[in-house]
Amino acid sequence: MQNTAVLENEQSSQYKLMGIEMKYFIPITIVVFVATYLGVLPKGMLGAFPLMMILGAILNEIGNKTPIVKDYFGGGPIVIIFASAALISYGVIPENGKTIMTSFMKGEGFLNFYIAALITGSILGMNRKLLIKAALRYLPVIIGGVACAILLTGVTGALLGYGFKKAVFYIAIPIMGGGMGAGAVPLAQMFGQAMSKDPAELLSVMVPAVALGNAVAIVVGGILSKIGKKNKNLSGDGKLLKDQTNDIGGQEKETELKISFENMGKGLLFACTFFIFGKMLAKYINLHPYALMILSVAAVKGTGLIKREYEQCASQWFQFIMKNFTPALLVGIGVAYTSLDAVIKAFSPTYILLVFTTIIGAVIGTAIIGHLLGFYMIEGSITAGLCMANMGGTGDVAVLSASDRMELMPFAQISSRIGGAFMLILTSALLKFFL
Repeated sequence: MQNTAVLENEQSSQYKLMGIEMKYFIPITIVVFVATYLGVLPKGMLGAFPLMMILGAILNEIGNKTPIVKDYFGGGPIVIIFASAALISYGVIPENGKTIMTSFMKGEGFLNFYIAALITGSILGMNRKLLIKAALRYLPVIIGGVACAILLTGVTGALLGYGFKKAVFYIAIPIMGGGMGAGAVPLAQMFGQAMSKDPAELLSVMVPAVALGNAVAIVVGGILSKIGKKNKNLSGDGKLLKDQTNDIGGQEKETELKISFENMGKGLLFACTFFIFGKMLAKYINLHPYALMILSVAAVKGTGLIKREYEQCASQWFQFIMKNFTPALLVGIGVAYTSLDAVIKAFSPTYILLVFTTIIGAVIGTAIIGHLLGFYMIEGSITAGLCMANMGGTGDVAVLSASDRMELMPFAQISSRIGGAFMLILTSALLKFFL
């Protein structure tokens, strides 16, 4: 028995990537890379998936182990995007590898496939009561932060000669959009369609803003925590609401659906159907399909039209996709949508100042509206402001850790999920207004 325990201990302590021991991961990597360099990597998902998954796993590990980068700039996701773009720009990955991955992302619809799973699973997977209560009380605070961030950044951009619309659409909205997969990437698709521009060009300007905005949000989270300690009237010491009897963070207990292959298959079907439904609605309603998909999923969730069992199936499918394919997706973003030259050209003192302006605007707006609705100003700014401006799930953890308020995670998740979805809907409407 003791020998068995020791053996299990040794096995669990072995270094792994993607949960695979290195004695297996290395040969797999060699096979895929050699096939790429020999020009025999299969086209389509059969070749794209292994190449993107391996690159994503390696670069993600590097990013999550690199000091400063892992703590302030988003860690793995940022390294995956920029390193992938660099590998293409400097010819480290041969042209055939680039072509296969780019085609898979754009022509074969992997990006839309991922976004469909993300939107459907994240919204249907939420607690229904929490969603409804959040819409009534928490979302107005988010809207206040978004409005202030957009207005302040737009005006600052106009005064500095950067341009009101450019500052709003290229910097403020991407930062407040909920990260990469649910924010900058679909936003670039929407902007590209509305402006008749290449999404790759737009994303190259947005990605640096999202990365820098994430870093600034984490630092500001720590600063707000210190302000809260010195000004007790502004902080609830981790409690969001002044009215403690109205706690929208509580969640009803429910029986979790057993994870199974069949359930994930059901979830896949629901995700794809909602995406198709959004495309159908876009034929008759002048909004982007992503926005219409979000509205339809939220309406179905809010009205309880789908059995909870199937909602959990969609959530399981989303969790599977997110866990296994997020690094691969980020590789695709780096390869197909990120130009290092455009990224370098985007950086300037004005650009950096506008990123800071966006974060400050989010803090001010949520503090004011939150105060009027009975929220503590510090906690309201952290959850509805900074957790909108960071990079989604990993950003939520970083911001709440820096501000020492991990107990506010349910609200941070609302900002990342529902707040990010709201930004896509808002952007679709703003594009119709401004363009």
